[in-house]
Order: sequence, then structure tokens, then C-alpha cells
Amino acid sequence: MGMIVDLLSLMFGNGRNGLRETVEVFRENSEAGAQRGAQMRTEALTQLGAEFARPSPGLFDRVMDAVNRLPRPALALGTLGLFVAAMVDPLWFAARMQGLTLVPEPLWWLLGVIVSFYFGARYQVKHQSFQREIATTLTRIPQVMDNLAALGRMRGEAPGAADTRGDAQLALSSTRSEPNPALAEWRAKRG
Repeated sequence: MGMIVDLLSLMFGNGRNGLRETVEVFRENSEAGAQRGAQMRTEALTQLGAEFARPSPGLFDRVMDAVNRLPRPALALGTLGLFVAAMVDPLWFAARMQGLTLVPEPLWWLLGVIVSFYFGARYQVKHQSFQREIATTLTRIPQVMDNLAALGRMRGEAPGAADTRGDAQLALSSTRSEPNPALAEWRAKRG
């Protein structure tokens, strides 16, 4: 008997599972791997959320954001205004367009660069804001998944939903048969 105990303790270890530890050398423990993966994703999302966190903007920031929003609507409305001016007073419009033909080409290039930089920078700011919003949304995923799991457990289709949990009265009432008028009528017709 002592030899069998020694052989089993050699195989399974003293208080440890030597067979499991040996297998884990060749194959990852799936449960431990899933826990490490979940922890890594949670930490990565927390770090991403911290990178994009910023305090609420002050008065100056809100004013500057408002000023930054003016050029695009001004350009769009100005262009529409030019179309209206061309229809209302074609001679006035033609005189203004003749003035534009006198603008030297390097000035047109400079205007193009300024507009490109403005809209490019604005795009960059909006893109970073969008990334911040995505990071904030992603940090809510574990809470949403927990809420969905809780809602799933509340459904009647979940396994064990009809379990009486040892309540004798509930078990008896669930097995008591109710009269079925359709079945009674069917039996009457047959017999």
C-alpha cells in the first residue's frame, strides 16, 4: 500500500497536481489564459481611456471652439451668396469676378495652403475627439456585458429558470394538472 501511495504522490505530487502541471507545459490552461486575456483587455482599455481623458473645457476653450466653427458655415453661405448675387445683379457680380482675375497666382496658392491647414487641423481635432469617444464607449463594454448576462438570466428560456429551488408548494403547483377543455372534448368525440 505504501508503494502505491508513493507512486501516486510521484505522479500527482505532494498536495499538487503533477499531471496537470506536466500537461500545462505542453498546452495552456484555457481558463487561466482566458482570465489573463480578460485582464489584459481591461487594463488596455483603462490605459486607453486614461490617455484620452481630459477635463471639461473652460470658457476660453468653448469660445475658441465657437470661433473655429465659423469658417465652414461662412464659406458655404458665402458661396451660396455669390450664386444669389450672380442671379440678382449679374453686372455687379461680373465686376467682382473681374477683380478676382487680378489676384496674383502666389496669393491663390497661399490661400489654398491656409484653407488646407485650417481644415486639416480641424479634421485632426475632430478625429482625436472621436477616438476619445470610442475609448469611453469601449470602457463600458464589461458593464454592458454584465447587464446583458443579468437580463439573459431573467428570461424564462434560460436553463433552470423553472427550478423550484426546493419550494415544496411551488413544485406541487407546477405538477398539478389543470382541466383541458379541448382534450375533454376530443375524448368525448372518440369514446
